[in-house]
Amino acid sequence: MKLDSEIQKDVMAEIRWEPLLNVSEIGVSVKNSIVTLSGTVDTYTKKLKAEEAAKRVVGVKAVVENVDVKVSSLGQKTDADIAEAVVNALRWHTSVPDEKIKVKVEKGWVNLDGSVEWEFQRNSAKNAITNLSGVIGISNNIKIMPTLKVTDIKNKIASAFQRSATIDSEKINIIADGSRITLTGKVRSYTEKKDAENAAWLAPGVDRVENKIEIDSEVYAF
Repeated sequence: MKLDSEIQKDVMAEIRWEPLLNVSEIGVSVKNSIVTLSGTVDTYTKKLKAEEAAKRVVGVKAVVENVDVKVSSLGQKTDADIAEAVVNALRWHTSVPDEKIKVKVEKGWVNLDGSVEWEFQRNSAKNAITNLSGVIGISNNIKIMPTLKVTDIKNKIASAFQRSATIDSEKINIIADGSRITLTGKVRSYTEKKDAENAAWLAPGVDRVENKIEIDSEVYAF
């Protein structure tokens, strides 16, 4: 098992490796394999990239993200400008049913509401506006409308796990309660845990995934 100091060093190296990020802007602390990120960046994209970088590091069990976004004077936009840009971005994205999504902007923070059939549509809506100038945060409140029976959802997720090259399907349990999925078991890394969650979200009709999978590399030791 990696020491907290080793994890901290690796997270900082991963942040330094990300071209968009400046390691001097982001603080990294680690306790009990839980990483806390702090600091201030000038775009929402940088905030997301820092979190993604930390999650890629082996040994990280969770990430607490306390990075603030402070837009520079050159990148500042009015809420009306941001709202217009968001609506246009959603309209032009082929994976987003923009007519089903409502947009609200308050002090640079974007709220998305509405309903779609698939999780990838929900994610696509957020991804379509992540890089827009002036955006300091996004609340994705878009709901998923169930379209399959519980047994169908569970079987599709199990099949996806079995096809995956990065997921040990025998180590993960799937519990389906309506459109809510709960995952339990033990895996080797945060990446494998996240891959399992992402695979579950890809099933049509899933509107919530509770990831209770534990990270325990010792169960794989030889």
